[in-house]
Amino acid sequence: MTRLTRAAFFVWVMMLLSSVLLASCLAPSNLIENTPAPLHTTISIPGEPPAPTEPVISPTPFTPELTSTPSPVLPLIPVEAVIPSPIPPTIPAEPPVRFAVIGDFGSGDQNAEAVANLVLSWYPDLIITTGDNNYPNGEWETIDKNIGKFYLDFIQTDESQYGLGAETNRFFPSLGNHDWNTQDRDNLGPRPHLRYFHNLPGNGRYYDFIWGPVHFLAIDGDYREPDGVDKDSIQAAWLEDKLAASNSPWKVLFMHHPPYSSGHHGSISWIRWPFQEWGASVVLAGHDHSYERLVIDGFPYFVNGLGGGARYAFKTPLEGSEVRFRDDWGAMLVGATAETMLFHFITVEGIIIDTYRLGSGDYDPLDHHLKLYLPLLLLEGKEQANVP
Repeated sequence: MTRLTRAAFFVWVMMLLSSVLLASCLAPSNLIENTPAPLHTTISIPGEPPAPTEPVISPTPFTPELTSTPSPVLPLIPVEAVIPSPIPPTIPAEPPVRFAVIGDFGSGDQNAEAVANLVLSWYPDLIITTGDNNYPNGEWETIDKNIGKFYLDFIQTDESQYGLGAETNRFFPSLGNHDWNTQDRDNLGPRPHLRYFHNLPGNGRYYDFIWGPVHFLAIDGDYREPDGVDKDSIQAAWLEDKLAASNSPWKVLFMHHPPYSSGHHGSISWIRWPFQEWGASVVLAGHDHSYERLVIDGFPYFVNGLGGGARYAFKTPLEGSEVRFRDDWGAMLVGATAETMLFHFITVEGIIIDTYRLGSGDYDPLDHHLKLYLPLLLLEGKEQANVP
């Protein structure tokens, strides 16, 4: 066979092999059944001419390496019937709220100052009070000395001699009987209180606001409240409506007069409204200068009145009284997420007297405080951060 004949024969063999391979690839058994959908489709709108069709460039199909038996092939669905599901937005988790609770603190003396130092060392988001903010009689001449001197950085007011108040109010008091005593003198109600705290919501006597996962509702339990203090009063109807409309995970009621107390003053019957039935989560009160946690019919009540005033002795404990303390001054630190709320009562010496949790979870406002703020205090050169 000549060199030319051998070359022709080689070309003929290569052509034959190419034909065989091509026929094999085009066989029906080797076709891809689930052809990828076009990358571009058009939507026809009735009454309008169809949009021009754009050329489609399909990517080279990728065949994954199977490590198990493949699933049965699903039937093809027309492109027009496929409606892509929208990707839900990523919603960041709501940060926890940390708040302090002080009660019967308005003496302006060294005991009240010790409690203030404790509270301020926690760097809370806000402060609420259980009343008697301004001893002895709620007068204008004493209010700044008893409150603003310690807590001005939390109070949005322009009525302080100690400097400018906060840009945003973070101090929310409830009215106590001593704050109402100016009513007996001039018949104008708790006028100094309302003037100093003129940025409170509502009428300033009873009001509500929402902070993070918590709906706070301040109640005025003093008998001089013009909208009444029994369960059929205007104020009670306001509370019932607010609780019914609330979507917050936690509804925290704070007031001065305790519905239940084993302390010196004892329980105040006129303020025993159906809080649990209306949807409240907890009731915080003061009036008795002691600390007590009670659970009545499965519902928690706190008496928190150790903010600086003279401490009271207990009487016979009520049924449902679980913790009682009167040996030192202190305050409550509370932390809440959407899932849980944790209550601490801590003395001015940094001793945790009581801890109580609602809901489920492991969030602790003290953990938050120690992780974020203790290093800052140490950097400032403070040897003691006044925390447990």
